[in-house]
Amino acid sequence: MKRMPIVALVGQTNAGKSSILNRLARKNIAIVAREEGTTRDNVIATIDDAFILIDTAGLKNPTDDFEASIQDQITDAIETADVILVTLDSTKYFDHKDAKIAKDALRSGKEVFLVLNKCDLKESLPIEEFRALGIAPEKILYVSATTGQGIADLKKSLESVLFRDGVAPARRHGRSAPYTSVVTSGNPQEDNSQTLLKIALIGRPNVGKSSLFNALGKKQQAIVSSKQGTTRDVNRVQIKYKGRELEILDTAGLRKPGKREVGIEKFSAIRTLAAIEEADICCLLIDSTEPHSKLDQSLAGQIVEAGKGIIMIVTKSDLLENAEPTNYFGEENVANRTAADFLLDALEKDYNFLPYAPVLLTSATTGHNVTQLFELALQIDEARHTEIKTSELNRILNDTIVAHPPAGLKNTRPKPKYIVQTDTCPPWFVVHGHDLGLLHWSWKRFLERKIREKYPFVGTPIMFSYRNDKN
Repeated sequence: MKRMPIVALVGQTNAGKSSILNRLARKNIAIVAREEGTTRDNVIATIDDAFILIDTAGLKNPTDDFEASIQDQITDAIETADVILVTLDSTKYFDHKDAKIAKDALRSGKEVFLVLNKCDLKESLPIEEFRALGIAPEKILYVSATTGQGIADLKKSLESVLFRDGVAPARRHGRSAPYTSVVTSGNPQEDNSQTLLKIALIGRPNVGKSSLFNALGKKQQAIVSSKQGTTRDVNRVQIKYKGRELEILDTAGLRKPGKREVGIEKFSAIRTLAAIEEADICCLLIDSTEPHSKLDQSLAGQIVEAGKGIIMIVTKSDLLENAEPTNYFGEENVANRTAADFLLDALEKDYNFLPYAPVLLTSATTGHNVTQLFELALQIDEARHTEIKTSELNRILNDTIVAHPPAGLKNTRPKPKYIVQTDTCPPWFVVHGHDLGLLHWSWKRFLERKIREKYPFVGTPIMFSYRNDKN
């Protein structure tokens, strides 16, 4: 994978960096709010397949280890970038913090632009007020992320610097890609021209999504903290595995709707639900120390309703090794039964509506079963693309009717006639016949089970429609 050039947005909090990223990307990727410090992780977007844009958190003095980890990511982004966009609010005079940001950016030896946001406001200051920062006048640009003013000029200036000699800066510098990880396994000559496979990590706060995300991406890109709600935006990393391009999406943790705070947390919840819609496969992360959660079951239901592939990921499995089963599940221990055995029994009971979903016990700390997630994802993707011949489907339908004739009312009985597959991803089947509205849900479930006996459709829901045809 050839690395695209990288542009980093840096500046103090609330300067409008996230709004500029969204405007350049022409869609809402980073969360935007009036509250300072909204962005915590480095948010990444690919702009017209030409360059990668990183929106960093606002620079400020770290007050604790958590804040320091945020600032370390900003420093990492500056060191990695080919071009740095120092972003200021054009309606405010710059202070010593802004001067330090500009000085550090210039000291890096990279191309530096000064982006003055909010130029649509009448309080916007003239360019002379910012020249003392030391950035060349021709590289000072006024923009408005709100109205779009100056955004086209900013993009044009970036492209003129990034591709002025027809060669991307990344290849001139000879560096490897820090934000696009490549994990190569299997046969490197394998020809796989399939589309990008998107995998979303879904779950409650503090369940271990960012830790798993970092382990999968082979780089600590997302902030890992014991504090709940660390990840707010959807972080992404692309990985190549057995010739297949995968994109991992790390989402914000979802709490019960009644406990979500107004504002940023509400936006994060919307982003997570949007990630479910965007993804091909969703990994539902379940904390091994808190396996019983109605919210987890609700999330599983949303994933299935969206027709997405699903893997149930049990995190922190290393904590089960020395755990007493009764401590977790309130059951008496028996010979040769471990805490992991009891956990799997509990999941089978709590998620009896997902018998086809694979369960994977992982530990981001030890790396146990982490890469197995890729193997399962490829299997599920293949299952989602499965197409069954109509003749085979109708043999299954006839066997189902013989084994379990559908019941009806006193003088009316539903009569399924034939079945066809109309779609994939997820596989969708349409049953044609008469009075199919009378079919009991148990018969419909029996039909699904008969299909899965021959075509397991591992990790993927299959959908059914029932259509009454005229005589």
